[in-house]
Amino acid sequence: MNVLNESILDAQVPAQAQERPEGFRRVQGALSERRHAREARWLEVAARTSQEAADALGVSLGQIAKSVVFRRRADEAAVMVITSGDKRVDEKKLAQHTGPLGRADADYVKTRTGFSIGGVSPLGFAPADGLPQPLLFLDRELFRFNLIWAAAGHPNGVFPMTPDELVSLTGAPVIDVVQA
Repeated sequence: MNVLNESILDAQVPAQAQERPEGFRRVQGALSERRHAREARWLEVAARTSQEAADALGVSLGQIAKSVVFRRRADEAAVMVITSGDKRVDEKKLAQHTGPLGRADADYVKTRTGFSIGGVSPLGFAPADGLPQPLLFLDRELFRFNLIWAAAGHPNGVFPMTPDELVSLTGAPVIDVVQA
Protein backbone atom coordinates (compact mmCIF):
# COMPACT_ATOMS: atom_id res chain seq x y z
CA MET A 1 0.00 0.00 0.00
CA ASN A 2 1.12 3.56 -0.66
CA VAL A 3 1.09 4.78 2.97
CA LEU A 4 3.54 6.45 5.30
CA ASN A 5 5.77 4.11 7.27
CA GLU A 6 3.91 3.38 10.53
CA SER A 7 6.91 4.19 12.76
CA ILE A 8 7.42 7.55 11.02
CA LEU A 9 3.69 8.24 11.21
CA ASP A 10 3.55 7.43 14.93
CA ALA A 11 6.58 9.64 15.64
CA GLN A 12 4.86 12.62 14.00
CA VAL A 13 1.54 12.26 15.79
CA PRO A 14 0.88 13.10 19.47
CA ALA A 15 0.31 10.05 21.71
CA GLN A 16 -3.41 10.82 22.08
CA ALA A 17 -3.89 10.74 18.30
CA GLN A 18 -2.04 7.41 17.96
CA GLU A 19 -5.18 5.74 19.31
CA ARG A 20 -7.25 7.19 16.47
CA PRO A 21 -8.09 5.32 13.24
CA GLU A 22 -5.37 4.90 10.63
CA GLY A 23 -6.88 7.39 8.13
CA PHE A 24 -6.97 10.13 10.74
CA ARG A 25 -3.37 9.40 11.77
CA ARG A 26 -2.29 9.42 8.12
CA VAL A 27 -3.78 12.89 7.60
CA GLN A 28 -2.28 14.16 10.87
CA GLY A 29 1.09 12.86 9.68
CA ALA A 30 0.69 14.56 6.29
CA LEU A 31 -0.18 17.85 8.02
CA SER A 32 2.86 17.53 10.26
CA GLU A 33 5.11 16.64 7.32
CA ARG A 34 3.94 19.79 5.51
CA ARG A 35 4.40 21.83 8.71
CA HIS A 36 0.77 22.90 8.80
CA ALA A 37 0.29 25.11 11.87
CA ARG A 38 -3.11 23.68 12.84
CA GLU A 39 -3.69 20.12 14.01
CA ALA A 40 -6.52 17.85 12.98
CA ARG A 41 -9.35 17.68 15.51
CA TRP A 42 -11.38 14.70 16.63
CA LEU A 43 -15.09 15.50 16.91
CA GLU A 44 -17.23 13.75 19.49
CA VAL A 45 -19.87 13.15 16.81
CA ALA A 46 -19.45 11.75 13.32
CA ALA A 47 -19.81 14.37 10.59
CA ARG A 48 -20.45 12.35 7.42
CA THR A 49 -22.08 15.26 5.61
CA SER A 50 -21.13 18.89 5.17
CA GLN A 51 -24.14 19.95 7.22
CA GLU A 52 -23.22 17.63 10.10
CA ALA A 53 -19.66 19.01 10.06
CA ALA A 54 -20.88 22.62 10.00
CA ASP A 55 -23.26 21.93 12.89
CA ALA A 56 -20.57 20.18 14.95
CA LEU A 57 -18.09 23.03 14.39
CA GLY A 58 -20.57 25.90 14.66
CA VAL A 59 -19.56 27.31 11.25
CA SER A 60 -21.43 28.09 8.05
CA LEU A 61 -22.09 25.26 5.59
CA GLY A 62 -19.91 26.97 2.97
CA GLN A 63 -16.86 26.76 5.26
CA ILE A 64 -16.84 22.99 4.97
CA ALA A 65 -14.38 21.95 2.26
CA LYS A 66 -16.20 18.88 1.01
CA SER A 67 -14.54 16.22 -1.12
CA VAL A 68 -16.44 14.97 -4.17
CA VAL A 69 -14.93 12.01 -6.06
CA PHE A 70 -15.67 11.08 -9.68
CA ARG A 71 -14.46 8.29 -11.97
CA ARG A 72 -12.87 9.44 -15.24
CA ARG A 73 -14.35 7.27 -17.99
CA ALA A 74 -11.30 7.25 -20.28
CA ASP A 75 -8.97 5.52 -17.82
CA GLU A 76 -10.90 4.92 -14.56
CA ALA A 77 -8.73 7.53 -12.78
CA ALA A 78 -10.14 9.10 -9.62
CA VAL A 79 -10.93 12.80 -9.96
CA MET A 80 -11.56 14.71 -6.75
CA VAL A 81 -12.92 18.21 -6.30
CA ILE A 82 -12.77 20.10 -3.02
CA THR A 83 -15.54 22.68 -2.91
CA SER A 84 -17.65 24.56 -0.40
CA GLY A 85 -20.26 22.52 1.43
CA ASP A 86 -23.05 24.79 0.19
CA LYS A 87 -22.22 24.25 -3.49
CA ARG A 88 -22.77 21.43 -6.01
CA VAL A 89 -20.16 20.40 -8.56
CA ASP A 90 -21.18 20.93 -12.18
CA GLU A 91 -19.94 17.76 -13.88
CA LYS A 92 -19.97 19.41 -17.31
CA LYS A 93 -17.66 22.19 -16.11
CA LEU A 94 -15.36 19.67 -14.46
CA ALA A 95 -15.35 17.45 -17.58
CA GLN A 96 -13.82 20.36 -19.51
CA HIS A 97 -10.69 19.77 -17.39
CA THR A 98 -10.80 15.98 -17.20
CA GLY A 99 -12.86 14.49 -20.01
CA PRO A 100 -16.10 12.54 -19.44
CA LEU A 101 -16.84 11.51 -15.87
CA GLY A 102 -18.94 8.91 -14.11
CA ARG A 103 -20.10 8.42 -10.55
CA ALA A 104 -17.85 6.84 -7.94
CA ASP A 105 -19.35 4.38 -5.46
CA ALA A 106 -18.12 3.84 -1.90
CA ASP A 107 -15.80 0.94 -2.80
CA TYR A 108 -14.22 2.94 -5.63
CA VAL A 109 -13.64 5.93 -3.32
CA LYS A 110 -12.04 3.75 -0.63
CA THR A 111 -9.82 1.92 -3.13
CA ARG A 112 -8.70 5.08 -4.92
CA THR A 113 -8.21 7.43 -1.96
CA GLY A 114 -7.72 5.18 1.07
CA PHE A 115 -10.62 6.92 2.83
CA SER A 116 -14.25 6.01 3.39
CA ILE A 117 -16.99 8.39 2.28
CA GLY A 118 -17.60 10.92 5.04
CA GLY A 119 -13.90 11.20 5.86
CA VAL A 120 -12.23 11.78 2.48
CA SER A 121 -9.37 14.21 3.02
CA PRO A 122 -7.67 16.39 0.39
CA LEU A 123 -4.29 14.96 1.51
CA GLY A 124 -2.86 11.79 2.99
CA PHE A 125 -4.14 9.55 0.19
CA ALA A 126 -3.40 5.84 0.31
CA PRO A 127 -4.71 4.34 -2.93
CA ALA A 128 -4.61 0.55 -3.27
CA ASP A 129 -1.32 -0.90 -4.55
CA GLY A 130 -0.48 0.15 -8.06
CA LEU A 131 -3.13 2.84 -8.33
CA PRO A 132 -2.16 6.49 -8.84
CA GLN A 133 -3.06 9.36 -6.53
CA PRO A 134 -6.40 11.02 -7.38
CA LEU A 135 -6.37 13.97 -9.74
CA LEU A 136 -7.24 16.85 -7.41
CA PHE A 137 -8.92 20.20 -8.08
CA LEU A 138 -9.94 23.00 -5.71
CA ASP A 139 -13.01 25.08 -6.46
CA ARG A 140 -12.63 28.84 -6.26
CA GLU A 141 -15.78 29.16 -4.12
CA LEU A 142 -13.66 28.17 -1.11
CA PHE A 143 -12.01 31.59 -1.31
CA ARG A 144 -15.19 33.27 -0.05
CA PHE A 145 -14.07 32.33 3.46
CA ASN A 146 -11.09 33.19 5.67
CA LEU A 147 -11.16 29.78 7.35
CA ILE A 148 -12.36 26.44 5.97
CA TRP A 149 -12.55 22.92 7.39
CA ALA A 150 -11.77 19.65 5.59
CA ALA A 151 -12.24 16.01 6.54
CA ALA A 152 -9.22 14.44 8.22
CA GLY A 153 -9.44 10.83 7.12
CA HIS A 154 -12.44 9.78 9.24
CA PRO A 155 -16.01 11.07 9.75
CA ASN A 156 -14.98 12.30 13.22
CA GLY A 157 -11.84 14.05 11.98
CA VAL A 158 -11.50 17.59 10.60
CA PHE A 159 -8.76 20.17 10.19
CA PRO A 160 -8.84 23.94 9.65
CA MET A 161 -6.96 26.04 7.12
CA THR A 162 -7.27 29.07 4.91
CA PRO A 163 -8.02 28.49 1.22
CA ASP A 164 -4.47 29.61 0.38
CA GLU A 165 -3.11 27.06 2.86
CA LEU A 166 -5.18 24.36 1.14
CA VAL A 167 -3.54 25.30 -2.16
CA SER A 168 -0.10 25.09 -0.52
CA LEU A 169 -0.89 21.80 1.22
CA THR A 170 -2.16 20.08 -1.93
CA GLY A 171 -0.57 21.85 -4.89
CA ALA A 172 -3.92 21.45 -6.66
CA PRO A 173 -5.13 23.94 -9.27
CA VAL A 174 -8.00 26.27 -8.43
CA ILE A 175 -10.84 26.15 -10.98
CA ASP A 176 -14.52 27.12 -11.30
CA VAL A 177 -16.60 23.96 -11.31
CA VAL A 178 -19.77 24.60 -9.30
CA GLN A 179 -23.32 24.99 -10.52
CA ALA A 180 -24.52 28.56 -10.98
